[in-house]
Amino acid sequence: MTHRPRIALIGRYTDTASALRYRGIVGARTLLESIWRAGGEPILLFPAHGFGSDDWGSRLAGIDGVLFPGGGDLDPAAYGEVAESEHVYDVDPLQDGQDLSLARYVLTYGIPYLAICRGMHVINVAAGGTLHQHIEPVHRHLVHEVTFESEWARFGVGGERLTCSCYHHQAIKELGEHLAIVARANDGIAEALIPTDSAQGVCVQWHPEDTAETDPNQQGIFDAFVERCR
Repeated sequence: MTHRPRIALIGRYTDTASALRYRGIVGARTLLESIWRAGGEPILLFPAHGFGSDDWGSRLAGIDGVLFPGGGDLDPAAYGEVAESEHVYDVDPLQDGQDLSLARYVLTYGIPYLAICRGMHVINVAAGGTLHQHIEPVHRHLVHEVTFESEWARFGVGGERLTCSCYHHQAIKELGEHLAIVARANDGIAEALIPTDSAQGVCVQWHPEDTAETDPNQQGIFDAFVERCR
């Protein structure tokens, strides 16, 4: 039987998963299904109190790659700013701490990764970058064109133009160290990042899992990621 690379992602808190009766820790079903279709085994990590960068070595034992999923906003304090926009939402110090410490560990030790939406923001901030706290018009409930300037094959897509499903109101401002923008929306917003000092991962601002079941280019992002994790 072919080995399924084990792909870790930190769970997200929810108060609305009625099947659980109480509050839960979840992963988006379309995201987990996209990893599975690509041949990976999604592993949901518990966002635990009191764990920092030094603990990830043991927690990631047996893990082949890490996926940084979407979610609410990072606290602007994480990139040295105060909240200046009333639109900043769902800030969770525990979630921020877990995501950022995991990102720093992954970047330090060369673990393969895929970062999506908030995940791209987490990677950028972990690398020393900053965010626009709010953009207008927002990219929520928006399907739009994304154009790659280079490196689209690294993402597992078949060409430089994609139709992508977006849901975000923040964007990259200052780039983190060793990161480069390789794709943009028509309004100039950064839509994809790569590390310039390795081939370990890619970041996308849109949600490829939204349409991966029917769009080979979007599923290709997961396929290429899982293949890197082999």
